[in-house]
Amino acid sequence: MTALVLGIDVGTGGVKTLLLDASGRVRATAFVAHPLSTPRPRYSEQDPANWWDGVVGAIAAVCEHAAVTPSVIEAIGLTGQMHGLVLLDERDRVLRPAILWNDQRTDAECRLIHERLGEAEMIRVTGKPVLTGFTAPKILWVARNEPEVYARVRHVLLPKDYVRQRLTGAYATDVADASGTSLLDLSTRGWSKRVLDALEIPAAWMPTVGESPAVSAHVSTEAAARTGLAAGTPVVNGAGDQAAEAIGCGVTQPGPVSVTIGTSGVVFAASATPPIDDSGRLHGFCHAVPGMWHVMGVMLSAGGSLRWFRDTLAADLL
Repeated sequence: MTALVLGIDVGTGGVKTLLLDASGRVRATAFVAHPLSTPRPRYSEQDPANWWDGVVGAIAAVCEHAAVTPSVIEAIGLTGQMHGLVLLDERDRVLRPAILWNDQRTDAECRLIHERLGEAEMIRVTGKPVLTGFTAPKILWVARNEPEVYARVRHVLLPKDYVRQRLTGAYATDVADASGTSLLDLSTRGWSKRVLDALEIPAAWMPTVGESPAVSAHVSTEAAARTGLAAGTPVVNGAGDQAAEAIGCGVTQPGPVSVTIGTSGVVFAASATPPIDDSGRLHGFCHAVPGMWHVMGVMLSAGGSLRWFRDTLAADLL
């Protein structure tokens, strides 16, 4: 049988899986939806347990569509929604619902970060000013508003990296996804001690960060029993969804530009050097291509506004 690799995308609307063979041909795809909670205006949350259940279901579905067993899969790549905050305690239990990329509750925390470090310094170090959707202000929001939760935090993960932890037991991420936290030094491609110290976020909470193609860990015996995957199957670092999509579009070097529309809409271009715009208009990230960076512009409500229109004004037509 030809070699098969599995892609897992932990999206905002659901989990997508994809099986590719050695020639790059798509053998099968599957999708399992999961709910989104908006408990208050400007809040957007999800239960990470739903992501994991969706991954288990989507792996089974994609393998059924391809008429193979999960145990034949030889490698796994991860991608997913960026910026979301998942907090785990010392026993790897989720402490509260994940706060998502499109959550807008952290205006005060963004101002606080800029007061402590300066907006110009944040742009110089992280490639962009701090925005409400990013991860760092979410961490401060929990510290300021849910101190009993914050006191129990031992690990900070991004959405796809929570799935990695469930698959492998490892706490790891990639440079592209980590760039969206406002905690990564864009030039060194590692966590910024200066920013972490200024925000009083323990470095020990942060996952190991590496380049996207590198193997981060291997499927655990426990996860193998739940998913049917073979224990020991390698799982690569992967990438945040935008960098992963850009590679799929061929935007791996300066020149081409991609536009993608999902829940959000994104314009994406690669750069050979760290893209620092002193005005903060262009937002710089590390690319999933080792040694490359990218700039990105986002409209949070691009596809999401269509879903709102459908559900609010046209529900009777569904």
